[in-house]
Amino acid sequence: MSAGGAFGGNRGARPVPPEKGVFPLDHMHLCDLEKKDYINCLKSTGHNSEKCRLFSKKYLECRMEKNLMARQDMSELGFRKEVELQASADESDHGRIDK
Repeated sequence: MSAGGAFGGNRGARPVPPEKGVFPLDHMHLCDLEKKDYINCLKSTGHNSEKCRLFSKKYLECRMEKNLMARQDMSELGFRKEVELQASADESDHGRIDK
């Protein structure tokens, strides 16, 4: 058997948490309404998360307000400002031809 143990791990090394994706559970149910709205949206849209972005954003904002995750700018979490979204939508509609 190797010196690192049955699974080859180094027991002396400290684990490093991931940069994103792990945060405290909402044991006090502080953001249940936002979570339920998001899940209901997913169910009603066939699990199309793009159509539920507003609910996702509200859920993340609730978690930040209740200190269940670190406060970050929403653009760092994949949400662009509304002005940028409208400009992007206008650009994609510009070349479209309706019949």
